[in-house]
Amino acid sequence: MIKITLLGLISLLLSSVTFAADPLTVAAIFADGMVLQRQMDVPVWGTAQPGDTVKVTFGGQEKTATADEAGKWMVKLDPLKASTEGRTLLIASPATNNQQPLTLHDLLVGEVWLCAGQSNMDWTLKKLVAKPGGAEEDEAYQYLLNEVATANDPLLRQFTVGAAASPLKELEVIQTRSGWTRAVPGQVDEFSGTGYFFGRELRAELGVPIGLIDANRGGTDIEPWIPKRAYLKTTEGKAFYEKETAKLAPAAMQAQKAAYQKQLAEWKQQTAAAKAAKTRAPRKPADPINANRVPAALYNGFIHALAPYAIKGTIWYQGENNTVHRTEQYRDSMLQLVNGWRAHWGQDTFHFFWCQLANKNTANTEPNDGDAWVQIQNQQREVLALTEDTGMAVLNDIGAARNIHPKNKVDVGKRLTLLALNKAYGNDVVCSGPLYQSSRIEGNKVVITFEHAGSGLMVGTKAGLASTQPVATPLSRFQICGQDKQWHWAEAKITGQDTVEVWHNDIPAPVEVRYAWSSNPEGANLYNKEGLPASLFKTK
Repeated sequence: MIKITLLGLISLLLSSVTFAADPLTVAAIFADGMVLQRQMDVPVWGTAQPGDTVKVTFGGQEKTATADEAGKWMVKLDPLKASTEGRTLLIASPATNNQQPLTLHDLLVGEVWLCAGQSNMDWTLKKLVAKPGGAEEDEAYQYLLNEVATANDPLLRQFTVGAAASPLKELEVIQTRSGWTRAVPGQVDEFSGTGYFFGRELRAELGVPIGLIDANRGGTDIEPWIPKRAYLKTTEGKAFYEKETAKLAPAAMQAQKAAYQKQLAEWKQQTAAAKAAKTRAPRKPADPINANRVPAALYNGFIHALAPYAIKGTIWYQGENNTVHRTEQYRDSMLQLVNGWRAHWGQDTFHFFWCQLANKNTANTEPNDGDAWVQIQNQQREVLALTEDTGMAVLNDIGAARNIHPKNKVDVGKRLTLLALNKAYGNDVVCSGPLYQSSRIEGNKVVITFEHAGSGLMVGTKAGLASTQPVATPLSRFQICGQDKQWHWAEAKITGQDTVEVWHNDIPAPVEVRYAWSSNPEGANLYNKEGLPASLFKTK
């Protein structure tokens, strides 16, 4: 979690200014071992002395550009074919006779994906194996230990963006925590767990090099990842942005800091009293200025400078934090995020796939209206109908009740890969579990129709990392209510390839149905025959 002081804010603002200390530079993401995106124009950019000519040579191509008044230059390589051969890229400027050409070694061409979000994307393989999970996660833990010890694929690579939030300025210089690393012993443990298994599956299916750009931070809301320009497109968005960033004004920050110091002093007294009385001490108050909640701050620092690096799209895993902050606005925020990033990249296509929050907490035994976790899950589902070239991996059967960072990232990666194979690469594969499409009331029954039913609906069960298995048990976790809005567990059965009937013998005139409406819908068992789980939904 970042704590910004006034001095720190000034430092961040100064760090956002681009200085061309060297006559010729290239953006930090262009480095040894990089993976370039195949089959689309590939921008390469950097800085030089204003007016200098810059020549870029790669794969039989030679492109030139002239640095503008600010010293910025950019060329675009023509679409490249996939290549597993490590090749060299040269960047030279005839005007800088005293400087050797910049030489980048071991460049591959394949598929590049941006991996972004909060801690379930940030959680590295090293973190995932740092300590065992409970009994329900032991199989995944053992699998991860073996994967870290044996993974050896130098054609799967990751670039990790450094931690650099910028509350008010879009940084033009990419901050890097590490250059391009490889999925080999000694390096693979620093890969994003979710990103790694997504990349591993793509490697197996596509047979080309895969590059992952790891740009994420744990404990973050969605709002800091949204570009400022996306907020300014609506009256509500502009008002929110201006209200939140006004807190960064020097006078406001000083007032908040003074209030915080007062809270700290009171907390210290309360803690001392609790210790003397041998009672639980109060929680330490949080610093009032937290960049994890400043609108656009993480977009400015992590994302902005990455474009227009050619990528196929983004995988996104976030939402946990918004179960306690601006929960009701999450759907609109996701749309701002997707549309804002797409506008910034300006590519013809930009695929965006996300993870629906996994199951967590103690399962409920009686029907209820859900909680903030459910609200986020449902809004993630609703976004699918509002934008194209998107997809959602349903994870409500592979989470862990007592672990907000479930260890089974293997199935997370597989489900994200199915979305990519179908929607980004045109493969004829079932890419999603059943999603609610429509409903109709027939007497005392509600007939639900699903899309993504695949080769048919089934009752299934999934244990650990094993494939989902069909079972001869009744459907579970359906709720139903009448006009009185009193919810009851419902009976349900599959009646067709893509339909389910839901009813309750004591409700002659049903009004609404819900499914898996819980942060941990233990026992939810509607799948398609391809083994992918149905998302939670409600009919109204």
